[in-house]
Amino acid sequence: MELAGKVVVVTGGASGIGAALCRRFAAEGAAGVAVADRDAAGCAAVAGDVGSVGVQSLAVEADVATEAAVAALVTQVTGELGPIDLFCANAGIGMSGGAEVPDSEWQRIWSVNVMAHVYAARAVIPSMAARGGGYLLTTASAAGLLTNLGSAPYTVTKHAAVALAEWLSITHAHQGIKVSCLCPQGVRTPLLLEGVAAGDPAGSSVLAAGAMLEPDDVARAVVEALAEERFLVLPHPEVATYMRHKAEDPDRWLRGMRRLWDTVRPAEWPGPSRC
Repeated sequence: MELAGKVVVVTGGASGIGAALCRRFAAEGAAGVAVADRDAAGCAAVAGDVGSVGVQSLAVEADVATEAAVAALVTQVTGELGPIDLFCANAGIGMSGGAEVPDSEWQRIWSVNVMAHVYAARAVIPSMAARGGGYLLTTASAAGLLTNLGSAPYTVTKHAAVALAEWLSITHAHQGIKVSCLCPQGVRTPLLLEGVAAGDPAGSSVLAAGAMLEPDDVARAVVEALAEERFLVLPHPEVATYMRHKAEDPDRWLRGMRRLWDTVRPAEWPGPSRC
């Protein structure tokens, strides 16, 4: 997919990877970029950056955990910028903890990290298919291919996001729908940095696993993958190696992950969940 002349939506666009994607898509010559986030001020700031390079921009305050908000977002963007060519379901949240995390928190992270992708697919695939094609970008995580030590909710929901992206890619290919799935490891975003500052073992495990990239590095990797129409977007190439190790010898991989967990696990584990 060439981004020049395309209308793009990015959820979670007010900061981190989402903001970097918006700015990079504008630099690539997109016809319009819609920045969606619960953070209205952040949306406006990023939309301002997009507009400053001569690209149509739209800031939309939206909570993608609700289907009505996603449907309204799609309607507004279509009405003001035109038919959506690329929908980037990028919004996500994290929390630490395991099976003991309260049901309400499991439901909250499920709504944002999984159901928001379902709502996006429901809202855009019919019109994309009617026009002969379109593109979905799912932001998952290396945790969706491997695991995130210290966070069962994040790991489970990111696995589900990857699975949904795979299913959509298979099922709707004959309608011209293309799908890519972004699975970075450590990225210098507010979500990760706040977790590390709070002593969250999930964040510490990410740092222990490898280098931390900048959001701009991730945005560059996304543009390259979209141009090649690759399904997996792996800004950290070592993730592909870890995936091979996991597939070739799951028991050995699990032993290695247990050793890594032993180095980052806090003495009081399990502790309270945080977001």
